[in-house]
Amino acid sequence: MEHLELKPPAKVHLHGKGDKWRTCPLWDETVKHLQALLAQRGASPCESVFCAPKARPLTRFGIYKIVRRHGASFDKHGPKSRRVRPHLFRHTAACHLLESGVEVNVIRSWLGHASLDTTNRYAELTLRAKAEALRACELGSDISTVSRTRVASKDDKTLLAWLNSL
Repeated sequence: MEHLELKPPAKVHLHGKGDKWRTCPLWDETVKHLQALLAQRGASPCESVFCAPKARPLTRFGIYKIVRRHGASFDKHGPKSRRVRPHLFRHTAACHLLESGVEVNVIRSWLGHASLDTTNRYAELTLRAKAEALRACELGSDISTVSRTRVASKDDKTLLAWLNSL
């Protein structure tokens, strides 16, 4: 719990691969659930946030086992069989951030990647992104009109001067 800050701006300090520490913001909804969980348990500041039986800290192997057990029912459903593992949540969150317009470098930092090349694996075009790109090219599309008016580079005098010098 010493790595968890629930007062605004709420965040958690995570210790990860390569002995690296990173700080990640927490959604308000996540904070509410954490506060309820900790209040229910009457947890002290030196305890782990998530516990296994007998109040032992929940390990990454324990989390993997829980996710696999609850995700097993999804493994055989849908057009493509996919095993649900903890990394799937990380991948899904990265894709949602990307689709929401969050800059890839911000996502890189959030995921704790040293290289942007690693993060670019998440940047695969989704079917939804492909469909929106097609709609943007259609004549009379509202999307194409909006995207042309939002071009930030047309207001960047330094960039325009450099382009004109070419």
